[in-house]
Amino acid sequence: MGNWKLVTVVALGCLVVAAIIGTALASEDAGAETLGDLQKFGSEKEIRAFLKEHAQQGWNDGIYPRAPGGAGQETSTGAPAPAATAAPTAARDYSTTNVQVEGVDEADFLKNDGRYIYIISGGMLGIVEAFPAKTAKIVSETRIDGRPTALFLAGDRLVVFAVAEEEDMTTPEGSVTPVPIWRTVTHAYVYAVGDRANPELLRTLTFTGDYYDARMVGDYVYTLTRESPVWVRDDIALPEVRTGGAAPIRPDIYRPKTPMQNYIFYTATSFSMRNDTSAPSAETFLLGYDTTLFASQENLYIGYRNTGTAPESAAVRDRTIIHRFAIGEGKIDYRAMGEVPGHLLNQFSLDEHAGNLRVATTVDGWTREGSLQYNNVYILDPAMKTIGTLEHIAPDEKIYAARFAGDRLYLVTFKRVDPLFVIDLSDPKHPGILGKLKIPGYSDYLHPYDADHIIGVGKETNENTWGGVSVEGLKIALFDVSDVNNPREVDSVVIGEAGTDSEALRDHKAFLFIKEKNLLVIPVSEIKRVENPSSSYRGSYSTTTWQGAYIYSVSPEKGLTLAGTVAHAEKGPSYSWNAPDAVRRSLFMDDTLYTVSKRSIIMTRIADGSRESEVFLPYREEGYPTPYPVW
Repeated sequence: MGNWKLVTVVALGCLVVAAIIGTALASEDAGAETLGDLQKFGSEKEIRAFLKEHAQQGWNDGIYPRAPGGAGQETSTGAPAPAATAAPTAARDYSTTNVQVEGVDEADFLKNDGRYIYIISGGMLGIVEAFPAKTAKIVSETRIDGRPTALFLAGDRLVVFAVAEEEDMTTPEGSVTPVPIWRTVTHAYVYAVGDRANPELLRTLTFTGDYYDARMVGDYVYTLTRESPVWVRDDIALPEVRTGGAAPIRPDIYRPKTPMQNYIFYTATSFSMRNDTSAPSAETFLLGYDTTLFASQENLYIGYRNTGTAPESAAVRDRTIIHRFAIGEGKIDYRAMGEVPGHLLNQFSLDEHAGNLRVATTVDGWTREGSLQYNNVYILDPAMKTIGTLEHIAPDEKIYAARFAGDRLYLVTFKRVDPLFVIDLSDPKHPGILGKLKIPGYSDYLHPYDADHIIGVGKETNENTWGGVSVEGLKIALFDVSDVNNPREVDSVVIGEAGTDSEALRDHKAFLFIKEKNLLVIPVSEIKRVENPSSSYRGSYSTTTWQGAYIYSVSPEKGLTLAGTVAHAEKGPSYSWNAPDAVRRSLFMDDTLYTVSKRSIIMTRIADGSRESEVFLPYREEGYPTPYPVW
């Protein structure tokens, strides 16, 4: 089996950055540089006037609560640095981040290289010598200034993103004295980790705005930050990118010519993981809050919801604008813009195949008769012209999950039952529904098993005594779509009572499936019934929460077979959201499964379920947010 390190990644926003960065093919439109629907501001005065007229509701007054920063970049060593001659061999086979599109890595709070696990925990960058499992230990802990969020690993280089609030001095127009303002900033700390016991900080880059997303292609990192307009008196503080002691970079700022209902600055920045002296490249653009980023290996797409684009006569005002940028050989060129009715669920609502963009949307709107809701599928050609349309799927329902796979789209909608639609996209001009399956429950995430089977993870549902629908436990299902006209559920399992939760429902990076190993691992926060013997009422019970992971073997012949569980906490409070023992990620190195919570990493032998070791992380109790029930 090949190295799973090659089986990476989704590209979403990563390339956005580069996309806008590579705006070399700009044309001239009435003296203003334009990129299709994107138009560059000519001056700061123009930006200020535009935002005063169009975006006053999105103003930020620059006043932020002072957040405690880290204690610098000091490193503590958890164990003596091993001698070079004693270094163990790395795993022959290991898993990496579960992603949507191969070839572009997604930032996450955890990465591994088959020997070491690099993890953000308790405001620290922890490096764990995880292989072999029996001698696993933390070799270093490096405090990160700010609130560390995500990281990338490229060989012996690592970058950590952290968000902080910083005081900045600015001189408003008409003022002779600088005034202080508080702004949210994102730091990118680049480390050399050849010596894992002593990571060396090589470079710090700072981008104004909150961390939004990041991707890595080869040795290049593409980062997206966002910031509401920050006003100082009658002036505006514009986005900046800083590196070392160099003068701040003020990126060019673009806006859509099509009007938006609200505006926020998105700054796209690219930098090299290897070249520590090269200046980062950056561009800024004004878009709305509801923005989705997706990239294939050839194109980048930026989609954003905008109800203000539809003509007054249009029946559907809920619409999405999508920009396409061609990428390749280090160049990124703006090519086209398209528009479709409805809005996107997430990155899995977009997919590229044979040069065309496939899009799945949900329409929410109102008519004289009342509210309306339905779902659509569109195929756009390279010019971003709609060439195929399939509309009004599942009226009065909305999309809960979408997964494009080759010439098919698997679509889950929900209101009372879970219709799984199999949609044929082999003829881009004539998409059509091949079949559908209606069963209780719904899926939040779909993952291909092979060409004829797909795995769904979501929740079970049942009709209640009031005629409505009650959400029950966590549901995992295997679907057979070999007969596309009659998809069927091969097998399903339901874990726990109502309120049972999983990180995989919200984040696909928490889902681990390796077909060659027949290994499916799902993190679970399970609500369990506990008898109450002290009660005088027969059948009285209370609930407790079990934290851990469920391990299944999966096959079309046998369905889902429970192979074992890994417990991180046997009992806990019923309201367990954000619990420190909840499993957030899992990975494997050779024959060992690693399950990761905020508190610890537990190593378990895949073959027999025996525990090999546990490493406690530098987790710190959090004072927020207030836990709430997940049902």
